[in-house]
Amino acid sequence: DFIVPLFVIEGNKLKEAIPSMPGYFRFSLDLLAAKAVSLWKQELKAILLFVKVPDNLKDNKGTEALNHNGLMQRAIKTIKDAVPDMIVITDIALDPYSSFGHDGIVEEGKILNDHSVKILSEMALSHAQAGADIVAPSDMMDGRVLAIRNQLEEANFHDTMIMSYSAKYASAFYGPFRDAVGAQGLLKGDKKTYQIDPPNMEEAIREVEEDINEGADMVMVKPGMPYLDVIREVKNKFKVPTFAYQVSGEYSMLKLAISKSYIPPEVIDESLLCFKRAGADGILTYFAKDWLLRHKNSR
Repeated sequence: DFIVPLFVIEGNKLKEAIPSMPGYFRFSLDLLAAKAVSLWKQELKAILLFVKVPDNLKDNKGTEALNHNGLMQRAIKTIKDAVPDMIVITDIALDPYSSFGHDGIVEEGKILNDHSVKILSEMALSHAQAGADIVAPSDMMDGRVLAIRNQLEEANFHDTMIMSYSAKYASAFYGPFRDAVGAQGLLKGDKKTYQIDPPNMEEAIREVEEDINEGADMVMVKPGMPYLDVIREVKNKFKVPTFAYQVSGEYSMLKLAISKSYIPPEVIDESLLCFKRAGADGILTYFAKDWLLRHKNSR
């Protein structure tokens, strides 16, 4: 049921701590291969990749996102060479590559939806060409699922699946993740013009329905625990593969509270079980390793 998010950086023999995510790291490509092998041996068979690209490669055009020899593309090949059967899922959004820290192209303070969609669909194709099994558009631009599906079909990548961040809310729980990919200090303004307003359920349902109609193979609700009602509503209404993302803020606050003995480690189990109870088919979580360590003797 677990998909393991991994963060990748340039360099050699680097295992770089993420200060706002206790116990989580960024890996250089040489260590990424060993990490993938270790996860596979622990029966964790799906990885979601994110990259932290150097600031000098960031711009407002998505240039590095389309680099066929970019960090993401090399990371995909590295994992596939090390563990060919590992399911590799890749993040499709421009925030790790953007000088503005946004998920799309910015002009005069506004996000250019259609321009961004064109770049995102080309980005998805480059990931498929590198060996990605699933592309995961997390940008929330309108029409991007259809554009990506058409791009993949035209290039004969018929089996590459789309896991769409369909109900992604403009949440305050994303801070540690933005730190992990190097977007925190760059973000100008907020993302409320393209992510969903937290009180709004109806828009989430509309967004999910649109993505399914455009060709998404599976849909996602993000964040997780504060939006369990959305997960259940999506699963009940559409009965499609539905995933939940237990995001960085959820992870960090639980880790810190556990480390202070304010709450016991059993909350990890409880937090993950609640996603299954809500109807999630799979969980993207930074707690996969913690869960395995807690249950090592019972497996």
